[in-house]
Amino acid sequence: MKKLSIAFAAVVVAILASCGNGTPKANLKDNIDTLSYAIGMAQSTGLRSYLVQRMGVDTAYIDEFIKGLNDGANAGDDKKKTAYYAGLQIGQQVSQQMIKGINYELFGQDSTKTISLKNFMAGFISGTTEEGGLMTQEDAQQVAQQKMTEVKRAHMEEMYGEWKKENEDFMAKIATTEGVKQLSEGVYYEVIEEGTGEIPNDSDRVEVDYEGKMINDSIFDSTYKRGEPMKVRCSQVIPGWSEALTHMPVGSKWKVYISADKGYGERMAGDIKPFSTLIFTMELKGVERESNK
Repeated sequence: MKKLSIAFAAVVVAILASCGNGTPKANLKDNIDTLSYAIGMAQSTGLRSYLVQRMGVDTAYIDEFIKGLNDGANAGDDKKKTAYYAGLQIGQQVSQQMIKGINYELFGQDSTKTISLKNFMAGFISGTTEEGGLMTQEDAQQVAQQKMTEVKRAHMEEMYGEWKKENEDFMAKIATTEGVKQLSEGVYYEVIEEGTGEIPNDSDRVEVDYEGKMINDSIFDSTYKRGEPMKVRCSQVIPGWSEALTHMPVGSKWKVYISADKGYGERMAGDIKPFSTLIFTMELKGVERESNK
C-alpha cells in the first residue's frame, strides 16, 4: 500500500504540472530541446527583479505568477484567451501605474486621497468599447485637464491655506508700499539701479544675475552663489520674469515681487512651496537680439 500511495502521488504531481500550475520538467534529449531551454533561461534574466520592482509582485506569491505565465504561454492563438490576458495586463497597469500616477499628480504624498476607481473604469471601458460614453473623448481630454487643475488647486489650498493667505497679504501690502511700481496685476518692482541700455523683446536672450527669496527670507536660488549669470530667452521663464525682463533696460538692477499666479501657482517647485510670492533681486547684464544672429 505504501508503494502504491507513492506512485499515486507522483501521478498527481505530473497532472498538476501539465495543467500549468508548476514548472514544466526539462527533458533535453536533442539540440532543439537544449537550445529551447537555454533561450528560455537567458530570456528570464532580470525578470524576477523587474516583477518585484516594476510590477509590484510579492515573491511570496511567485507560484501564482508561474500559473498565469503558463496559462498565457499555452494560450497560443486562442483569441478569447488573448483578449482576456490583455485585459489582465492593462488592468494591472491601471492599478499599479495609472491610478497611482494620477493620485500623486493630484495629491502628492497624501495617501488618504484618491480618485474614484469605479468612475475611472466606467470612463475607461466606455472609451475602449466606444459605447455608452457620457462625453466624447475630445471633450474628456478638456474636462480632465480642467478638473485636474481645479481638484489639485483645492487640495493644495487645503494643505497650504495659511501660507497662501500670508503671501496674499504680503502682496497687498507691497502694492501700497512707497517706491514700489506695478507692472501688471501680480507683478511689482522697485528700482535699485536704473540702466540706460536697450530693453529686451520677448524673443531675445538675456544675461541675468539674480537672487530669489520667499517672503520668509529663505533663498531658493541664486546665480551669485553659482558664480555666473544665467542666459535665457525671455519667453522661456515664468510669466512674472518675462514681464520684468521685457521692461528692464540693460544695466538695471530691480527688486521684483511676483505673485503666485505669475510664478508657480499651486505647484511645488523645488524648495518653493505652493502659492508662494517670489521676490527677486535681478540685474540685467546684457541682451542678444534675435535679429542680430
